[in-house]
Amino acid sequence: MTKIQHIPVLLEEVIHHLQPEPNQVWIDGTVGQGGHADAIASRILPGGRLLAIDRDPVNLQIARERLMKHGDAIVYVNDTYANVAELANEHHFNHANGMLLDLGYSSLHIEDASRGFSFMKEGPLDMRYDPTSEVTAAQIVQEWSEEELARIFRIYGEEMRAAQIAQVIVETRRHTPIETTTDLANLITTVIHQHGPTHPATKIFQALRIAVNDELGELERALPLCVDTLGIGGKLGIITFHSLEDRIVKQFFKTHPQLTIETKRPIAPTREEIKANPRSRSAKLRIAIKK
Repeated sequence: MTKIQHIPVLLEEVIHHLQPEPNQVWIDGTVGQGGHADAIASRILPGGRLLAIDRDPVNLQIARERLMKHGDAIVYVNDTYANVAELANEHHFNHANGMLLDLGYSSLHIEDASRGFSFMKEGPLDMRYDPTSEVTAAQIVQEWSEEELARIFRIYGEEMRAAQIAQVIVETRRHTPIETTTDLANLITTVIHQHGPTHPATKIFQALRIAVNDELGELERALPLCVDTLGIGGKLGIITFHSLEDRIVKQFFKTHPQLTIETKRPIAPTREEIKANPRSRSAKLRIAIKK
């Protein structure tokens, strides 16, 4: 069995506030390695069903192994949650009682250097959740214009020195290919010298990951489809990890006429959880109910 390393964030809060019950129909749109799905499935059985969606086939296989004990109550789909309405219709999960989206990347993505997500480990500049996707981080770094690089660094990374970093990348790639995570991270440190609480490359890597996987576009397309897929009274829980995602979710919940906001303020992890799992520190859970 594949070793499972991912710790699901805000697990107790998800279960407490979403309250899955026996015989219900649920959708986990970002099942990852199955941590949240396992807890949900344990509460909707007997009689319940869960649609487990993930666009990373490696994570989905780990989820299959973890959730095997729940038998055919779980349906697995290797796809993006942005297609949730179509997938729910195909697999008979319309009028779902609840849905969860955990928008963070998993430990697998960080720990596996070959996936190219981490500046702490040398690997190819990849960053694709779906390995069949066409665009990689290396292509963006090597081929996009200085203006486009500066734009995504500024908007997706909220990096103040976006223009300087883009300029250095374009100047460097003229004579030296930027092919690995450490190539790029080391280059960024020539522009941002002080480390502070976070590594100088953190925001740039975030920006590239968002661009490669069209994360914000996926979220914006998916949100209205999630509401359409829920039944009346169905709960939608979304866990975000940075302000760009949280802003989109907050605004959508606030303006959608069919939603009642359950969490006036986002739910954050406890000190104990952050101590046990430092990667949870930026997590925020928002919940809305379809009326």
